[in-house]
Amino acid sequence: MKLFSTTGLGLATAMAVGLAVPASAETELTMYYPIAVGGALTEVVDSIVADFEAANPDIKVNAIYSGNYDDTRVRALSALASGEPAQLAVMFSIDAYDLIEQELVIPFEEVATTDADKEWLDGFYPALMANGKIEGQTWGIPFQRSTIVAYYNKDLFRAAGLDPEAPPTTWDEMISMGKTLTQGDTYGLMIPSTGYPYWMFQALAIQNGKEVMSNDGLTTYFDDPTVVETLEFWKSLSAEHGIMPTGTVEWGTLRQAFLEGQTAMMWHSTGNLTAVKKGASFDFGVAELPANVRKGSPTGGGNFYLFKDTTDEERAAALKLMQFMTSPEQAAAWSIGTGYMGVSSAAYETDALKAYTAEFPPALVARNQLENAVAEFSTFETARVRDGLNNAIQSALTGAKEPAEALAEAQAAAVRLLKDYQ
Repeated sequence: MKLFSTTGLGLATAMAVGLAVPASAETELTMYYPIAVGGALTEVVDSIVADFEAANPDIKVNAIYSGNYDDTRVRALSALASGEPAQLAVMFSIDAYDLIEQELVIPFEEVATTDADKEWLDGFYPALMANGKIEGQTWGIPFQRSTIVAYYNKDLFRAAGLDPEAPPTTWDEMISMGKTLTQGDTYGLMIPSTGYPYWMFQALAIQNGKEVMSNDGLTTYFDDPTVVETLEFWKSLSAEHGIMPTGTVEWGTLRQAFLEGQTAMMWHSTGNLTAVKKGASFDFGVAELPANVRKGSPTGGGNFYLFKDTTDEERAAALKLMQFMTSPEQAAAWSIGTGYMGVSSAAYETDALKAYTAEFPPALVARNQLENAVAEFSTFETARVRDGLNNAIQSALTGAKEPAEALAEAQAAAVRLLKDYQ
């Protein structure tokens, strides 16, 4: 599998070796994209873009790495507001409602009109389309997609007398094994509660049998007794069971904490998988998240969006780029290079990904978990509603407020924000 392109020679290099330099590109695209898990993922994006430009010399792509998901949304929308050209972006899959409300994006049915285009739209995993398909139209195309998975240190399992091939499958087992694994400076479990705490909380709530929002973006259930019970459970992992640090656990440093043996298990994005594989000095495993009432994880990550203020030529070029970057071969390269999942079943039928997953079965865990996955938390006014939930979670975990009080406040704020959309 060629992950890093050798065909995307720069202009100076091409001239230096005496190659013919093509005329100026006819269509120029600007694409903003995020990286939320660190690592050299920009190199993989640059490689795919270089391959696309080599195959399409009439299209020039300015791929701009712009920070995490929130940073990317701000930067892309600021560029649009200031008149800078941007035709497409990879942004949060959960940004769809706000982008539609602001009339910034168009549905793909307006540009994907041929039979081949329609076949492409139908080729993605349905669970990954859930956040992008709204009121019968497709507003987001899966690209940088994930589920939350459980990473665990098999060497620490062995040292504690646990079966390294049998990670916890239930909450009770997670607590029991977590206590056995909590020794010295090593905790049994860490679940990040900064960065994207709502995402981890949604996973726990699903496992406890309750969604935290409706599927139309209009209603939240933060103060539901089962949801409150879920936050109480999360807090109990440190306050009662002692298997997790008190207070908050940092999203951005958790992978390194796992690699350094500070925790025997961690919940994190599958987008960390390749970095963990490269960085681990110990035998590790990856498992689906444990169940209580049921199994489950929200999907996560970024979708392609096509901005409204684009010419027909730019739309056609952008569509061609997105189809290239989500093609089975490129989706396989992306999955191998990063740990994010291939976004279609066809990606897993490529020789490259079949060979890779045969050699490294953990690369299938996030994909397999789609069977029990639900759409990531998303409503109208998503950013502000989400911030209220994030603040509630953190105030409960740090002991500033009781879970019921914190979630009641978040629910009241969400009701106020969403009332105009009812």
